[in-house]
Amino acid sequence: MAPRILLCGDVLGRLSQLFKRVSSVSKSAGPFDALLCVGQFFPDSPEQLDEFTAYIEGGSQIPLPTYFIGDYGVAAPKFLLQASKDSANRGFMMDGFKVCHNLYWLKGSGKFPLFGLSVAYLSGRKSASVQQFGTYTEDDVDALRAIAEEPEIIDLFLTNEWPSGVTNGAAVSDIPTGASDLVGSDSTISELVQEIKPRYHIAGTKGIYYAREPYTNVDAVHITRFIGLASVGNRNKQKFIHAISPTPSSAMSSTEIAMKTTNTTLSPYTFVEKRTPPMDSTKRSSDSISESQYWRYDVSQKRQKHETGQADKMCFKFVSSGSCSRGEKCHFHHDTDAREQCKRGVCLDFLIKGKCERGPDCNYKHNLLDEGDKDPSRRSGSGSSKECWFCLSSPNVKTHLIVSIGEDYYLALAKGPLVEDHALIIPVEHRFNTLSMSSESETELSRFQNSLKSYCRGQEKEVIFFEWASLRDTHANLQAIPIPSSKAVMVEKVFNLAAEKLGFEFVAKTFDSISDGRKFLKTQIGGGLSLFYAQVPGGKILLHHVEKNEKFPVQFGREVMAGLLNMADNADWRSHRHSKDEEMKIVENFKSRFQEYDPNC
Repeated sequence: MAPRILLCGDVLGRLSQLFKRVSSVSKSAGPFDALLCVGQFFPDSPEQLDEFTAYIEGGSQIPLPTYFIGDYGVAAPKFLLQASKDSANRGFMMDGFKVCHNLYWLKGSGKFPLFGLSVAYLSGRKSASVQQFGTYTEDDVDALRAIAEEPEIIDLFLTNEWPSGVTNGAAVSDIPTGASDLVGSDSTISELVQEIKPRYHIAGTKGIYYAREPYTNVDAVHITRFIGLASVGNRNKQKFIHAISPTPSSAMSSTEIAMKTTNTTLSPYTFVEKRTPPMDSTKRSSDSISESQYWRYDVSQKRQKHETGQADKMCFKFVSSGSCSRGEKCHFHHDTDAREQCKRGVCLDFLIKGKCERGPDCNYKHNLLDEGDKDPSRRSGSGSSKECWFCLSSPNVKTHLIVSIGEDYYLALAKGPLVEDHALIIPVEHRFNTLSMSSESETELSRFQNSLKSYCRGQEKEVIFFEWASLRDTHANLQAIPIPSSKAVMVEKVFNLAAEKLGFEFVAKTFDSISDGRKFLKTQIGGGLSLFYAQVPGGKILLHHVEKNEKFPVQFGREVMAGLLNMADNADWRSHRHSKDEEMKIVENFKSRFQEYDPNC
């Protein structure tokens, strides 16, 4: 059965009026599965705040799952900042940040499944000055362009403003007054909708209702229907809520997808002269628009766990990075001892909260270290830790994940893998990084790497190796993630885009062999600095030295790969864990396929 969806224009904070209308429509044509709102969602004036707040705080109930992209209006920063801080909203949340029960904020841009429908969206509006809320960025646009390159048909595309030129070629008698005005229109959206080619495009902002005749798309067999919706409670009684029940394109036959109505027109955008909007003065060339731009890393929530508090509580920013932009104005304690403990690998939650909810799943220390063990750069990193996941002598080691054991290294499958056959090459001894291992052990490491490459090559895949070579007391592991060979050309670009977002550039070097690249890397470790490196197809190594006070994400490599593979839900390993029985079956299956390549067999 096709999902039943309600569409709504600018809500303007009038939630009582909106849900009264939803109730009325549901009685006659419902029930409905979800409500999608475009245009300004928050109030126009402070006088409407009490009514709006009652729904957000649970005094009034939102009757069905409701999604919005109009993240601007009175008090929008207050409520959205609260949602951003919620621990449940960390990471990639393409399907919406939960604001309260049944209310979801679609932030930035993205794509998510909704009852079988593929929904893409662009939150905010165009603005010459990018703000924290209410405007979209060039990266948001680039992410949608990358989505447009995927073969999947987008069923619904949500924008706040109308696409410029949408009335071109339409029946003049059907065009309402104001529909062709420039106010509330955006030429960037015109460009995006031509690339995305959605089956439905829904927009608000203009305050008028307009259901354009369907139009054809260039290089696509299906048609697009544009629906512009008025604002809730508008004086002219124009339609602000619209019901649709489209069959997901994934469940349609090619004949059904290609069907056209008798009033179908040509694309309105074939009439629009190409022009460059102000925002695009620094836009990247079309050659650089690729799947790499789908990657978006948001560290703001990790860096802003605490915004208000008491002076006896420790400042998360200071403890984690060694600095705080608020300085003496900060409401939290800048504890230098806690900062030292953090630098030596003690869990942040343990330091700040006194406990860690991850328990044995946490890869950091849950005890304070002695002063004599303060400088990790002076320690060899050998030995073992009873708390360590990877030390073979530790009671916490996951032996059922081990595939092959050599003299200096062993191979194991990852816990909470990003993809199938995601593997780790791990030193047998407790070492901080593989680059501090002896030169003799490099031969064995190269054998493991080459065997994984040969194994994956038979499946038309390439392997991306990366490591955060840390000086903290954590057990080293070299990650090995297989990707389709067709995506190999994009790897360097996606890493560079990720680096740009975090404010640094990779040093790139090309080598004839893995061993030559490793020899170079071993010359780069030391000086009290950690480093991150990735070995990408073409013999190239991408290297970044991590400064002592630099805020570098621990899962950087995995999150970049998750973005490249469009697997945002798996960016955090904890969201993709299997039971022990499932892991044992996965390992046995991998062993049987890998056996002929295993250097220790």
